[in-house]
Amino acid sequence: MEKEINKANQVNIELNEEVAEGVYSNLAIISHSSSEFVVDFVRIMPNTPKAKVKSRVILTPEHAKRLLMALQDNIAKYEMQYGPIRKPEPNEPNNPMPINFGNSGEA
Repeated sequence: MEKEINKANQVNIELNEEVAEGVYSNLAIISHSSSEFVVDFVRIMPNTPKAKVKSRVILTPEHAKRLLMALQDNIAKYEMQYGPIRKPEPNEPNNPMPINFGNSGEA
């Protein structure tokens, strides 16, 4: 009976070639309302005055929290295997934006 329940809860996820290529982002701007979180993935290029949002993901608050927990888990596993991830200082030359950029959160 338990095996039947697990099979019923499975979801087939399809990944086409275009999406599988991914989108490079070196800045994420996060904003929220009472009902959703919006994550804009941005690519900032050196010496370029403009940056473009390359992708936008809209999440429910519950899904945003599940994503946070999944990221924390994966970062812990990454750091166990490869060592600590260095956090750039706000005024460091390779840091695209200061930590307190705008009204939104940032990652």
